[in-house]
Amino acid sequence: MGTGLFESSQPTAVGVESAHSDRDRYRALGGTTIVSVVLALTSPLIFFDWWLAIVPVLGVVLAVVAWQDIVRRPTELTGKPLTLGALLVSAFSLVGGLIFLSIVYAAELPEGFQRLDYTMLQPLDGDPPATIPDTAHAMNGRHVLLKGYMYPGSQQNGILQFLLVRDQGDCCFGGNPKITDRVLVQLQDTKSIAFSPRLTKIAGRFEVRPTGSAALDGGVLYHLEDAVAR
Repeated sequence: MGTGLFESSQPTAVGVESAHSDRDRYRALGGTTIVSVVLALTSPLIFFDWWLAIVPVLGVVLAVVAWQDIVRRPTELTGKPLTLGALLVSAFSLVGGLIFLSIVYAAELPEGFQRLDYTMLQPLDGDPPATIPDTAHAMNGRHVLLKGYMYPGSQQNGILQFLLVRDQGDCCFGGNPKITDRVLVQLQDTKSIAFSPRLTKIAGRFEVRPTGSAALDGGVLYHLEDAVAR
């Protein structure tokens, strides 16, 4: 009986030792690794717009930080394969997205056209609000590509004439965009479009022609004639 009792106690000691060993071997998945994986899964958003490049950039940075944490604390942290996968996905998304957006940016400009930006239409500091700057005069009569937002009106389809404004803050929340932030677009007769709240690209002949109209709530200084949506 005595021998049996002693023998029966040995597995218990081994079991306790094994439990301690398992507990010592336990390693956690770091929070930085988890966040880097989430960013990697959302990194393809870069293909929609330039500013969304911040997602894969953060994904790459956090994946590198997570990897370094695992290397420094190998007995506490795990997840090297997951971290490496997150790093690769974010990096490939970043490179692929930038290449794709660059191709789109180059292809959107028709041959013989120049890019026009709303910053080129603004008066200099200290000038009256309706002053037409030299940068706008320099583009007069040229074929340009301008990006902006359609100012909402009563017509939703078959639109041939509309105001293209600088940002959605004015056009979508009942604001009245300042006169240098509005361009009156006249599309070609066969190129009508439907209203869209999204960023709109318009190519046409730019004209500096101040026009007063009650219907346009103060008129316009700038026009895009014979235009088409890109």
